[in-house]
Amino acid sequence: MLGLMQSHKLMLSSVIRHAARQHGHSEVVSFMSDGSVHRATYVELERRCRRLARVMQTLKVGFGDRVGTLAWNDYRHFELYYGVSGTGAILNTVNVRLAPEDVAYIINHAQSKVLFVDPSLVPLLRGIANEVAATVRDVVVMSDKPVELGLPAGMRVHCYEDLIAAADESYVWPEFDEESGSVLTYTSGTTGRPKGVLYSHRASLLQSYAVNSADVFGLRAVDRILPCASMYHATAWTLPYSVPMVGASLILPGRFLDGPSLYRMIESERVTFAFGVPTIWTGFLDHLKSAGGKLSTLKRVLSGGSAITRQLVETFREYGVRVEHAWGMTECGPVTAYNAPVAATKDLQGDALLEVMLRQGRPFFGSDIKIVDENGVELPRDGKAFGALLARGAYMTRQYYRQGEEGAADPDNWFATGDVATIDENGFVQLVDRTKDLIKSGGEWISSIALEDIASSHPAVAEAAVIAAAHSKWVERPLLLVVLRDQADADSAALLEHFKGKVANWWIPDQVVFVPQLPHTAVGKLNKRELRTQYGEHYNAGTE
Repeated sequence: MLGLMQSHKLMLSSVIRHAARQHGHSEVVSFMSDGSVHRATYVELERRCRRLARVMQTLKVGFGDRVGTLAWNDYRHFELYYGVSGTGAILNTVNVRLAPEDVAYIINHAQSKVLFVDPSLVPLLRGIANEVAATVRDVVVMSDKPVELGLPAGMRVHCYEDLIAAADESYVWPEFDEESGSVLTYTSGTTGRPKGVLYSHRASLLQSYAVNSADVFGLRAVDRILPCASMYHATAWTLPYSVPMVGASLILPGRFLDGPSLYRMIESERVTFAFGVPTIWTGFLDHLKSAGGKLSTLKRVLSGGSAITRQLVETFREYGVRVEHAWGMTECGPVTAYNAPVAATKDLQGDALLEVMLRQGRPFFGSDIKIVDENGVELPRDGKAFGALLARGAYMTRQYYRQGEEGAADPDNWFATGDVATIDENGFVQLVDRTKDLIKSGGEWISSIALEDIASSHPAVAEAAVIAAAHSKWVERPLLLVVLRDQADADSAALLEHFKGKVANWWIPDQVVFVPQLPHTAVGKLNKRELRTQYGEHYNAGTE
């Protein structure tokens, strides 16, 4: 016997429709590439999204067709999240920080027939135009005036605002199979070519519901949210959906993620909760301290993408801001675990509390994790045993887009994340390392993440990375690479002494290499692959 309740498909278009109807006066503030600031309400943007849906028809974009974007976090990109997916077409958000050859590869692999481009990214498009000419038939410049691009013959060029002005607002959001694809986003390509992950309306809507629970983001209508997580990668951690779902105001930073720009935005726009990777927050705090600034409204910062450090947590605490930790990946929809207290941890103080806060968190409803040994046998949740981290749930990918069975989940839907982790008795996961970043020295494992956390807590260290360097006796030994803070002075002996008593002596790196900067991936993570290429033979070469 079926229940007697109404049945409505889980459509992402319902989010913007709800925001306009119930939270019409909440605003979306965009810091544009040309330096201007744009303000609009959800009512205004929902109307424009319906016009954009009409534009899809004008451009002959059909159900399931891919529409690419080369764009920053601003209101036009936000409109595309709804105006494309809401019609049944698929939004292909392209990470503009990737190498040009990878950008071209993604557009071609996704088969995006139409490409929306921010004016500031036109040079990037020009550089790859010949490579994508056989795929892209229409280019829409996201501006209010036409731009001459000089693209190959056959690529039609349009002006975004001209198309919007010529469209009407009579479009009615359709319902269709909620398992239909909505957004096609690609991994950051740290191992081989980027891989496509195709989200569905159902998965993204369910995850947006889930992250709005009190033990995860817990967003409220009175919040003012700043996503420094990019809309061109992994749907900016669900924020284009989860923020309007509750009617909170959305502050979109465009391409301005430097410390001074973020501080101005946070203070001028009264931001209460901000989201970003640790490298962004390190630059923000450096500016805050050097400028002697204060934080008037900011109360929470979510840091994800890579492990946070004790120093990051403690420094934000000095300004009255709580750092919250999350874990996920593009393949996981993209958020899987969030660090919120349970009964056993809620009263912890001092170092005991900090130790828990540094963990990546625990799965929320709709996602599950486990760790297994090399034979696939599940390991105990005791906070000590570590193994390969697997994940499954309503938001997880089952296989990559157009990659056959490569990287597919197993028959029980467990997806291998590529991380090595522990899980404690309260369900908190702590990443030990990426599988490829673990250091095996003399047959024993060493965690590069643990060593980086200790190194980063030294007051002279701005950023640290630890890699496995080949060693003639021990096979691999940890090598510490350090960027010092401005005006800071510390030698190798002082930094290595800092590890004493914090880890086993044989874990301590043999040497320190001081570098002016460390390489990062297109999503702000340390690029260990590049570091291993450059420094992997450091010990065998006898480099001092």
